[in-house]
Amino acid sequence: MPKTEGPDSAATILRDDDRRLNLEQQKTRAKELCHAIRRGEADAIARLLRHHPDARDVDAGDVPARFAKLGDAQLVIARELGLPSWPKLRAHVERMQRARDAIAGKAAAPDADARTAHLRCGSDIRNTLRESGFVGDFLELADPLCFGPVPRADDYRAIRARFIAGWSGMTPAEVEAKLAREDDALAQAAHRYDRLVLWYEHDSYDQLSLARVLAEFSGRARRPLLELICVDRFPAITRFNGLGQLSPTALRALWESRAAVTAAQLRLGAAIWDALREPSPMALHAIAAGGTKELRLMAAALWRHLQELPWTGDGLSLTQRLALQALRDGPRTVSQLFRVTQLEIEPLPFMGDLMFWAVLREMASVASPPVMIDAATADRRWPDRVLSLTPIGERLLAGTLDWLGLDPPERWLGGIRIAPGAPAWRWDEATATPTRP
Repeated sequence: MPKTEGPDSAATILRDDDRRLNLEQQKTRAKELCHAIRRGEADAIARLLRHHPDARDVDAGDVPARFAKLGDAQLVIARELGLPSWPKLRAHVERMQRARDAIAGKAAAPDADARTAHLRCGSDIRNTLRESGFVGDFLELADPLCFGPVPRADDYRAIRARFIAGWSGMTPAEVEAKLAREDDALAQAAHRYDRLVLWYEHDSYDQLSLARVLAEFSGRARRPLLELICVDRFPAITRFNGLGQLSPTALRALWESRAAVTAAQLRLGAAIWDALREPSPMALHAIAAGGTKELRLMAAALWRHLQELPWTGDGLSLTQRLALQALRDGPRTVSQLFRVTQLEIEPLPFMGDLMFWAVLREMASVASPPVMIDAATADRRWPDRVLSLTPIGERLLAGTLDWLGLDPPERWLGGIRIAPGAPAWRWDEATATPTRP
């Protein structure tokens, strides 16, 4: 169920040595950049224009005279590494060194001062946390609420179990038992722990899970100390897709960034959890439009979630459209298509490979499919099967066909049922608003 499951998940941890930043080296780089700017070198000027906040409307010819200070070059270097300023770069390097020294010196566990559990919507950082020196329990809450039905129903867990079993390789009974164990662990957390640390990233998989956890505790008189670590980037990682990329040193360093969960965050989480299960997207859209200032990464995740509605014009979700667009360049294996769409062109990656394969398999199952599985590869493992775009797929991308008119299987997005032949909520990208005929 987690994003990291599946034979092609390839969640590679970027070990600390792969991205180690040396401050003296960065000082040298800044001096070299400063000299290159003064000499008027085109590449150096382009880097400054791209990253310096005060150079947005400056002509390239004016750069050497206006941005000849070392501080300007240092700011560019910091921003290229994903940090807002040179002092922030210095602080990050120092924080990483403290974490590195603590791990190497086997310092006291940072979470040993209280009965602690670390909660995550997957197992991707379980072992890395141990390597980082943490000793608290690990709780996994892996139900992908961004995918499939999340209705208001008495048999909610059974509904989720049947859906997840349809693509995960588990039986409904196995899934339901796993969901029950996770729910029970969350329900008992207030009695078993003094502190619950929530480790989340910025995509809809994580953020909707976070909303559910906050909703769980919002109405409780008794709850542990809730602390949140929630990030959408990490210095020196060009494309940050998630916490599973991070080294033990990086996770140890993130400990310093945790913050106590506020009452306003609990209320917002409860509101999002309620809105997610509505048969209409309008409540969730209203929350996203409000900006979610209490949870700064939530609004973008909600927008991306709503983009999985059928779009006006072609009836495709954004995930479906990206897959078809990627096949325009020629046939690809499922593995290759997953990497191109989810790890390169997807604006906010949230799917695991098994989830992605379920989407592709559904598209290939209709009578007039937009994608075709190469018969010669049909007996291979699913990541190695080759897909190609059909003329139907080309027409969908051109907007001359509507996916819902091709009689696809019923699909759910949270509490919203999407069925062919029935009025369906759509996403109007031009106005960024859900609409219904």
